[in-house]
Amino acid sequence: MSAQGALVFARYAYPPNELGYCGPPDASALLRPEAAAGIERRARQFEGAWCYLEFLAESAGLPDPLDVRVVEAYWIGNELLEQVDPAALLDRLLERFRGQTGGTWREAGRRARAHHSFQVFDVYPWTRLLRAGGNPSALSVLDQCRIRTGVVLHVDGESATVESRPLRLEGDAVVTGPLRQEVVRWSTGGRSLIGGLTPGDQVALHWDWVCDILTEEQRARVEALEERQRGEVASLAPWPLPGGPGR
Repeated sequence: MSAQGALVFARYAYPPNELGYCGPPDASALLRPEAAAGIERRARQFEGAWCYLEFLAESAGLPDPLDVRVVEAYWIGNELLEQVDPAALLDRLLERFRGQTGGTWREAGRRARAHHSFQVFDVYPWTRLLRAGGNPSALSVLDQCRIRTGVVLHVDGESATVESRPLRLEGDAVVTGPLRQEVVRWSTGGRSLIGGLTPGDQVALHWDWVCDILTEEQRARVEALEERQRGEVASLAPWPLPGGPGR
């Protein structure tokens, strides 16, 4: 098992785990990078993310789902994504998420990607709910659940003010809006998974948490993959809600 891969996984998985949205109880265990074996055991209990990590590793011929290249591919994006057969990925998802309704993933075809943006915009029901009724809560969840990028403006203790672009709805399309400032955390109770922040750092954000400091190439990958996923979803006809009328 890659200790570095386990650390990167924890950086991105901690925020939704702390909020109780996914993964096992006691999210603080992810803030112990010295306990890589414990992080691996916990990672296997993230039903959604672990499915993609396993499939990415298999597609790349790598024995470890927590290989740092695999973890980076899922959360940020890299060349491993191009080795994944979308049809085979959908077959795996149909097996793993049998009974889960609400998203568009069953009909995704070649839109399917082993990347977090696909999980957020296609597998989760929020995009469909948003387009079916303009649900503002759905837009907020999409905005926070995706991996979004930002630039650190200043740091105040365990918090930082960053500049980022929120999502907004334009017709049936979910797009990024003008820059806004938001206050997020990078540490809690003296524990963090990054060494610190400096104004000007380009960062990855998940919910109200700074996951990572990004290179320019990583920032571009995150933004390009999300924009592509949002664009493909926007090209679909408006969907009716299950059991309800369409728009």
